[in-house]
Amino acid sequence: MTLNVAQIREQFPILARQVNGQPLVYLDNAATTQKPQAVIDALVDYYTQCNSNVHRGAHYLSDEATKRYEAARKTVAHYINAGRPEEVIWTSGTTEGINLVANGMAQRLKAGDEVMVTEMEHHADLVTWQQACKRSGATLKIVPIHDNGELNSDAFYDLLSDNTAFVAMPHISNALGTINPIKELTAAAKAKGALVLIDGAQGVAHGAINVQDIGCDFYVFSGHKLFGPTGIGVLWGRYDVLADWPVWLVGGEMIATVTYQDSTWGELPNRLEAGTPNIAGAIGLAAAITWLQGFNADDIWAHEQALLKRATELAEKTDGMRIIGTASNKIGVLSFIIEGTHPADIGFILDKQGVAIRTGDHCAQPLMKRLGVPGTARASFTIYNTMDDVDALFKAINKARMMLA
Repeated sequence: MTLNVAQIREQFPILARQVNGQPLVYLDNAATTQKPQAVIDALVDYYTQCNSNVHRGAHYLSDEATKRYEAARKTVAHYINAGRPEEVIWTSGTTEGINLVANGMAQRLKAGDEVMVTEMEHHADLVTWQQACKRSGATLKIVPIHDNGELNSDAFYDLLSDNTAFVAMPHISNALGTINPIKELTAAAKAKGALVLIDGAQGVAHGAINVQDIGCDFYVFSGHKLFGPTGIGVLWGRYDVLADWPVWLVGGEMIATVTYQDSTWGELPNRLEAGTPNIAGAIGLAAAITWLQGFNADDIWAHEQALLKRATELAEKTDGMRIIGTASNKIGVLSFIIEGTHPADIGFILDKQGVAIRTGDHCAQPLMKRLGVPGTARASFTIYNTMDDVDALFKAINKARMMLA
């Protein structure tokens, strides 16, 4: 069965608008996805029907909001196959989730310990662990990549040692689209006794996630890349790891007892969720997941791969155009440069034609330096994109080439 993309597009109000007098062709999905009406309705319904704080109120609206909020946690837990809902910690996004883990790990690391990350890290993962190592005296090790954007797995295994305390790596590279063999790499790291965090910001919207099967200790992602609202994210962690993890924020909700002299912390998930949470965001994220589960994951994957195949074929026929990131296993991301032009100029001209892409270093400056480019232009595809979108992209690219020649 194939996707009815025309019907899917009708569920995204923003796709009907025009930009600079042209029909919108939205190809910046790796940065953030657009929102279906089901998610918009869930947000409006919360604010118009049961807006209230959760857990603390002694009235009907609070009870209803709490039920929806905790039901959302269960929806996420089921989606990623968490062992129990309490393992799902709400955050503001992937970045906060990584920082929460790194803050705790920095208190446990010591001189002589080693933390491993990869050359393809987003700054949210690289800088966070860089700073954790500086605070703790641990050593940061960088796993290299091959020129085609694939992780050098042999180097990964070589760098693992009895001193490896933590490994952080992306499920999928945001800049290149490379899908990493996270299950195999996680198993190797766990065999050394290391804790493992997977940055799932790019992975969560492109297929079923099974954190228990992956075998990692932490998996983090953002709602806005999964057709959900901005400002909401998830840190999943194994219960036995999170149960005594150093607290990130202190204040209301996360305590067990408080005196003027001291305080004690509550149990999961509250102990890691201080203050009033993003209730609407959690409900909206659950609505996004429920909406997405209405489609067959294999159909979504096949559709995105078909779009990537078409885009790759056109890129290979375009003079002066070079794809950056040619891993054999990748999602629908086409990062590229055009000889003699700057990516920012390409993006500007495409925008004038209604085509939205991303340009720059994609929060991966060391990776760009490793690849010898100042940055790239990046088109990224998802469930609501069409072959017409791909054709419009290359029509705009060819116009840009002529203008910049």
